[in-house]
Amino acid sequence: MVQAKFWVMTKHFDGFPKNSDFELKVEELPEPKDGEVLLEAVFLSVDPYMRPFSRVSMKEGDVMIGTQVAKVIQSKNPAFPVGSHVVSDSGWRTHTLSDGTGLTPILPEWPKDVSLSLALGAIGMTGVTAVYGIEDVLGLKKGETLLVNAAAGAVGSVVGQIAKIKGCKVVGSTGSDAKVAYLKELGFDEDFNYKTVGSLEEALRKASPEGYDCLFENVGGSFATVALEQMKNCGRIAVCGSISTYNDSTPQTGPYPYFTMIIKELKMEGFLQSSRQHKHPETLKRLLAWVKEGKLQCREHVTKGFDNMPAAFMGMLQGENIGKAVVAV
Repeated sequence: MVQAKFWVMTKHFDGFPKNSDFELKVEELPEPKDGEVLLEAVFLSVDPYMRPFSRVSMKEGDVMIGTQVAKVIQSKNPAFPVGSHVVSDSGWRTHTLSDGTGLTPILPEWPKDVSLSLALGAIGMTGVTAVYGIEDVLGLKKGETLLVNAAAGAVGSVVGQIAKIKGCKVVGSTGSDAKVAYLKELGFDEDFNYKTVGSLEEALRKASPEGYDCLFENVGGSFATVALEQMKNCGRIAVCGSISTYNDSTPQTGPYPYFTMIIKELKMEGFLQSSRQHKHPETLKRLLAWVKEGKLQCREHVTKGFDNMPAAFMGMLQGENIGKAVVAV
């Protein structure tokens, strides 16, 4: 028998999440049956999507949703030998019994000197999200100008680097001077701290006077309203996130940019990486290759200790992280 810890959402979040919205519980798991494996979490992911998706995909009392890198510690399933590692949607749990459904083995060519935590980030969900937004939604072309907000975050930092690999001009908006410095390290052409500029409109115009071919949207809200005015004609917008609205108790309303979209003939498309899972194996190999070649840099904000899951989650929503936020068990 193995003792498993897990975090449940005691009630749906009202505004910004609070410590009282979470409860740590313990249960004993039985031995695996034929076809089953016992997983032990090594790294767990905390991501912005958990905030809005908890409302639509969870009930009060459910285990918090999320992805983890786990080690197989017992196995009665030959596809997952003891000692191997997998990516699992087990949520906020230290141990999980699984019949193997939905488990993704770590790439066999994974280098020993690359942390497995990157399978939750640049060589995982956030990495494939960046690729699909750039290639499938935006169709970004060499020589074009891309604007990405939340640019020092898990997705945005990968987006900007891939755009540079493709020969584009990249402008990044982020929320601290330390994050601006990080974007410079990554090779962004222009970057600014939106919290300290006198005018977002002027900052965007200064960074790219000719406008923007593409916007990779992670923030939403008032930022999007200002940015759309500076899109080039026939510009494209990939809507990946809207973190500025996730914790609103009352939904934001207007202004409505439809006339701007009409006269500029803009194309805006929301997307989910999960609808392209059939492309994951090939995409993950490309991302790993970029990391091995030194073309894709990966910074992580690591919180130690499973008991600190709620704190890590809330810190990420407040923008404490540079790069991918993960919890090391």
